[in-house]
Amino acid sequence: MQIVPMTAQHVAALAALERACFSDPWSEAGLSEELDNPHAVFRVATEGDEVLGYVGMHHLVDEGFITNVAVFPEYRRCGIAAGILEVYLNFAKANQLAFLTLEVRQSNAAARELYRSGEKKINEEIRPYLA
Repeated sequence: MQIVPMTAQHVAALAALERACFSDPWSEAGLSEELDNPHAVFRVATEGDEVLGYVGMHHLVDEGFITNVAVFPEYRRCGIAAGILEVYLNFAKANQLAFLTLEVRQSNAAARELYRSGEKKINEEIRPYLA
């Protein structure tokens, strides 16, 4: 598995991934806009030319806001999301971020377990409107 910066070549596959994972998915246009966003830090897990998953983050001053974590269902529980999140933890250290945040539904037990596992230093925010 390789973890690479998102490029225009990834957008169609990421839009399909979004539709497979979320009830309110990002569109191809929305993902494409992030390519020109100077605050966007999007990374894609690939195996050869195949997209396995991705994580998006917005970096503002000393804060990182993770926007989405998504892995195609057939590749879940293989360490892909954890591998990409490790890239962000290293990014946070290298850029001296005070913290990383993300929102996760209370009902998403698998994601909550991942974010709390090991030495992960991600602050989990759970807002009532996501419950």
